[in-house]
Amino acid sequence: MKLVMAIMGKDDSSVVMDALTEENFQVTKMASTGGFLKSGNTTLIIGVEDSKTNKVIDIISKYSSKRTQLISGLPSMYDMNQQPFQVTSGGAIIFVLNVDRFEKV
Repeated sequence: MKLVMAIMGKDDSSVVMDALTEENFQVTKMASTGGFLKSGNTTLIIGVEDSKTNKVIDIISKYSSKRTQLISGLPSMYDMNQQPFQVTSGGAIIFVLNVDRFEKV
């Protein structure tokens, strides 16, 4: 058994959860915050049999889209006139962990 943890933008999480539950995967959703852009993220936790791990990853990848956004310059004591710059956000970070023991009580 595997534990899949997927961190994604909150904009994508509902669509990903719908697609996973449509395929009969049970999903737990946790709100989280990213460190760089300090924006809202969602962490999904999915317990899955080894043979279905790739299916889960495929669904997450399909519905987690990357996008570019313009953010204001970061404050600096040396340059008060920083221009906005473009960053890529979205997509998903996926961790797959081995599960030694699982119980549903």
